[in-house]
Amino acid sequence: MRVEKKSYIEIQKEGDIVLARKMGRELSKSLFYNSINQAKIITAVSELGRNMYYYAGSGKITFEILRKKQKIGIKITASDNGPGIQDINKALEPGYTTSGGLGVGLPGVSKLMDEFFIESTVGVGTTITIVKWHS
Repeated sequence: MRVEKKSYIEIQKEGDIVLARKMGRELSKSLFYNSINQAKIITAVSELGRNMYYYAGSGKITFEILRKKQKIGIKITASDNGPGIQDINKALEPGYTTSGGLGVGLPGVSKLMDEFFIESTVGVGTTITIVKWHS
């Protein structure tokens, strides 16, 4: 597998989430993802950006174009130096929330994407990596 292109958006204010969504939309559109998969990518970026801004205050969302044999994909990595997630399994349960929201954030992101990985250390930060392959 090789990485063709890499770009990122620093998330420091709420408006940066809009820029990250725009980058996800433009990238998925340029790679001819269908409108449903474009919406999935944009939604996932939005959820990750909001979580990062709300819980960690700031972070970075990185976009990469992947090529694996004849497949192409978009890899998105959201990383922060926030408080971390104490119980990852609990955070991935549908309906679980610490903010009073609907509890669809991380579980929803994992369902929208083809690949979902999360690493988090309390007091150090969280990195979530997702991939959507072109179909």
